[in-house]
Amino acid sequence: MKYFLIIFLLANFASAADLKTFRLTCKDGVFEPTTIQIPQGEKVQIEVQNIGTTAEEFESVELNREKVVTAGKTITVFIGPLTKGEYKFFGDFHKDTAQGKIIAQ
Repeated sequence: MKYFLIIFLLANFASAADLKTFRLTCKDGVFEPTTIQIPQGEKVQIEVQNIGTTAEEFESVELNREKVVTAGKTITVFIGPLTKGEYKFFGDFHKDTAQGKIIAQ
């Protein structure tokens, strides 16, 4: 049983390292870039780096994701695999300006 757990953990670690990574920054209530294109049908990771001085949140109702990124920190959000389409995200602390979309194609 112990060896099974070790193999399971190593397999998950290796698969996370193999995922395509997309980068997103937020600063003062604005995400950059505002559009990220990812391959449909693949699990990917998005690194969200907050280069601003206040906290922000990466949130998407359509993707069922909600994660705070404090000032000066980076978080990783795993998404997918997604079907072809557009998926909106926003920053809950700056809803009017922190907006973007993920396009799976």
